[in-house]
Amino acid sequence: MSNSAMCLFYSPGACSLASHIALEETGAPFEARRVNFAEAEQRSPAYLAVNPKGRVPALRDGDFVITENPAILRYIARQHRGAGLWPEDPQAEARCAEWLAWCSSGLHIAYAHIRRPERYAAGEAAQADVVARGFETTRAGWEEVERKLAGSGDPWAAGAGYSVADPYLLVLWTWGRGQVLGYDMAGDFPAWTDHARRMGERPAVRRALAREGIAAP
Repeated sequence: MSNSAMCLFYSPGACSLASHIALEETGAPFEARRVNFAEAEQRSPAYLAVNPKGRVPALRDGDFVITENPAILRYIARQHRGAGLWPEDPQAEARCAEWLAWCSSGLHIAYAHIRRPERYAAGEAAQADVVARGFETTRAGWEEVERKLAGSGDPWAAGAGYSVADPYLLVLWTWGRGQVLGYDMAGDFPAWTDHARRMGERPAVRRALAREGIAAP
């Protein structure tokens, strides 16, 4: 493994923001390299050599490359144990892993049915059905996140301690307030909004948001 700084490939506002925040939380030097989706840079030969999936995030650590947010987030946390980003308690660890899995394979995918219906159906009518169902599924998912956060009594997703699950939840919160979903996050999701505002008070979060041009909660 190289001793050089890690390099994160990201796109502003994408799910890669979670890994971006985690790297900032470590306090260690890293390179943040933007992938320009507007110019289809994610499909360029240079980027496909890094991540053949053509998506973000991707994390390069020397000659080692890893993709997929849950794996990247755990890797960052394990490589920087002093930052306290991965719970030591077995139940809190399981809860953190649960959130990462749900965010990536459930909530994110529901949202993708709205943003990327062509991945799931061919033809305008079929894609319109995918989008309509995506709005229903996404709303139900967002409401379940609110119930879980409101009922936990803890300040952070995995319990009393901050973890890499929290940046992923912030990503989804920003999507909720965005133009595609247009939710009244403060009105309809107050517990989640309280969590987002706690996140917005963290210097590491503010640095990542500023680099990506995203307004703080």
